[in-house]
Amino acid sequence: GIRGIRLKKPTVHTQGDEVIGMEVIDEKSMQNQLLVVSELGFGKKTDLKEYRLQGRGGSGIKTAKVNSKTGNLVGSQILTGQEEDLIVISQKGQVIRIKVSSISKLSRATQGVRIMRLDSGDRVASTACV
Repeated sequence: GIRGIRLKKPTVHTQGDEVIGMEVIDEKSMQNQLLVVSELGFGKKTDLKEYRLQGRGGSGIKTAKVNSKTGNLVGSQILTGQEEDLIVISQKGQVIRIKVSSISKLSRATQGVRIMRLDSGDRVASTACV
């Protein structure tokens, strides 16, 4: 096969990179938005126009500010405009359903806004748009 993306290896100070999702887009889907959700309940929508094209084996483009307040990203999805609600499920079984339209549209390298309040030690396990 071919290399799609070049991932950074873990070091003493960093965890390294991992792929959490993948979507195929074409010229006409550039009007759409990317929704990302972090493990500590933060999320945001970003216009796909903010992302430049990458060739094979590139190192990627930063899509969110990841820190101890937000946690790592756990979900991503291209929004076509037909999705109405986002369902978020935590590891401890907490489930919320919120309107996709209520999630803020922010620029690429921001942390997002809190979309789910979690109990201590809990993390987002899964997301789905319906």
